[in-house]
Amino acid sequence: MPEQPFLLLLLLLLLSSILSSAAAATVAARQFKEAPQFYNSPDCPSIAESDRGIEDEAEKPGTDDDDGILVCSETAVHVAMTLDTKYIRGSLAAIFSILQHSSCPQNVVFHFVASTSADTTLLRATISASFPYLRFWLYRFQDAAVSGLISTSIRSALDCPLNYARSYLADLLPPCVRKVVYLDSDLILVDDIAKLVSTPLGDSAVLAAPEYCNANFTAYFTPTFWSNPSLSSTFAGHRPCYFNTGVMVIDLDRWRRGGYTKKIEEWMELQKRMRIYELGSLPPFLLVLAGRIAAVDHRWNQHGLGGDNFRGLCRDLHPGPVSLLHWSGKGKPWARLDANRPCPLDALWAPYDLLQTPFSLDS
Repeated sequence: MPEQPFLLLLLLLLLSSILSSAAAATVAARQFKEAPQFYNSPDCPSIAESDRGIEDEAEKPGTDDDDGILVCSETAVHVAMTLDTKYIRGSLAAIFSILQHSSCPQNVVFHFVASTSADTTLLRATISASFPYLRFWLYRFQDAAVSGLISTSIRSALDCPLNYARSYLADLLPPCVRKVVYLDSDLILVDDIAKLVSTPLGDSAVLAAPEYCNANFTAYFTPTFWSNPSLSSTFAGHRPCYFNTGVMVIDLDRWRRGGYTKKIEEWMELQKRMRIYELGSLPPFLLVLAGRIAAVDHRWNQHGLGGDNFRGLCRDLHPGPVSLLHWSGKGKPWARLDANRPCPLDALWAPYDLLQTPFSLDS
């Protein structure tokens, strides 16, 4: 009898290994096109000249070389994204859209975060093949740092440790990187990212994001939370509003000084003891920062295009201008296009898809 638990554990480990290998094989089997190279306009500052003096401040991430990237440049636009085999197709489209619409694309530096369990060699090769000129670093996120704090949510995809990496950017990125734009992988930009990164944060805000004060904020937390005065008083003295954590401008200096990673972890620890929310990594951000962020125009996160977290139904754009389209929710444009069941707005994502198909092979 004692052998049965051991055999079960062995089977689970074997299944996990098979699934991981299958995901990597899927990426290897699918080829992606090389994107065109984009160049700076004449009035763009040269990060190679203006920031040469602070190059030595950079700290190289663990096991990956820096490829000559001036990671500490303050004139560069620093963009952070997570990378995994499941969403790599979306990541490539997002990168393509950022570069295409940037006035200074050669000044954009990417900071990619991948799980320690991921095949980072494959991820790096995939990015380099489609963007051989791209300035980027690849960091490895220790799943164990957060896996013990994660509680099950309404959708299993939200429980992935990498989904929580955005809370650790201040620890992962070199201390000389003072400001970063965090972006999810299921979005595209149709405007210059320099406009987003220039969002003023005021004297004290640690991050900026589009706020949605008409959303039902109480729905993001359980009755247990709201019925406990010591918990619900968290928002006393200010008006908390929902914001989507898939698009954020973060002052990493203020984040580090304020110990915001630890504050988020404390709420996650409480969640393990008593259920105060249902929705993955978002609620801890709201608990720490809702009502205390700098506002960004809604054009910079036309979110919800992936539908809800259950069925992923088609949705329309919110009224107003658009600078960024975000397929948050269950439905992803690449999956719906592959299934021949696209939503109308998925046609806006398709031009940035770098997947090599039999009909797009170079002559």
